[in-house]
Amino acid sequence: MAVTAALVKQLRETSGAGMMDCKKALEENNGHIEAAIDWLRTKGLATAAKKSGRAASEGLIAINIAENSAAMIELNAETDFVSRNADFQSLALNLAKLANDAADIASLNNLTFPISQRTVAEEISHNIAKIG
Repeated sequence: MAVTAALVKQLRETSGAGMMDCKKALEENNGHIEAAIDWLRTKGLATAAKKSGRAASEGLIAINIAENSAAMIELNAETDFVSRNADFQSLALNLAKLANDAADIASLNNLTFPISQRTVAEEISHNIAKIG
């Protein structure tokens, strides 16, 4: 099946991945959107694993104050360009909100991210693939 610009656009809007990644995913999966999404997700996990060993000296600190508690998280990035990205900033704020309900990092990683219904760990990997 030929990969059209419309298919690439549809996958890009669905996944948030880059245009060339979407095109490659569709080519690898004969134009099937669902298979391409799975391929991108797998690739995103591989990308996240590669990046986890690198130095991340930029980022944000997000604070959330609830009625009787407060949580502060540090979300790191490799470049200041990533930390200035609106999606990155939104992720940091949402993680701080969730951190109020978590006893530790392990339990935070297992909580469900409200926007996407993924676990926090899956959402972070998704954002690594999407934002870089």
